[in-house]
Amino acid sequence: MTTTSLRPRPLILSLAGIAIAAIATVGLAQTPKPEAAKETRLERGKYLVEEVSRCQECHTPILPDGSFDKANWMKGATLVGIPAKPIEDWHQKAPDITSTSKLWTNWKYEGFVAFLQTAKNPRGHKAGPPMPAYTLKPEDAEAMAAYLKSLP
Repeated sequence: MTTTSLRPRPLILSLAGIAIAAIATVGLAQTPKPEAAKETRLERGKYLVEEVSRCQECHTPILPDGSFDKANWMKGATLVGIPAKPIEDWHQKAPDITSTSKLWTNWKYEGFVAFLQTAKNPRGHKAGPPMPAYTLKPEDAEAMAAYLKSLP
């Protein structure tokens, strides 16, 4: 009968130590530049806006073939559906949320960030339905606002 030793093997431990040292060294040597950090924030914002929150579902017009009108990305749209029962303060239009919109002129970056954190506009009112009441972490709200601000 053969028994297997439960002791770590020196060669495996040595290789693991070398790999950990290499990862740590590479991590320290590749400190992101400020531009790279900004790009990362924009990428995170785009992911949160387009993949998680799906803002384009309401804020981008839909073409006859059912695809999004990329030429008017996040420029505002008329909502397709209406609730089966009337909902107080229901908005049938979603506003333009790009950097050139009246909303950005009025709210500015700080207003968008605050709205995404508190679910209240700069006047202290909540958004009307069907807009979800987001209460995001500051870094997520900032990333989303940065991405929206980058849209022409």
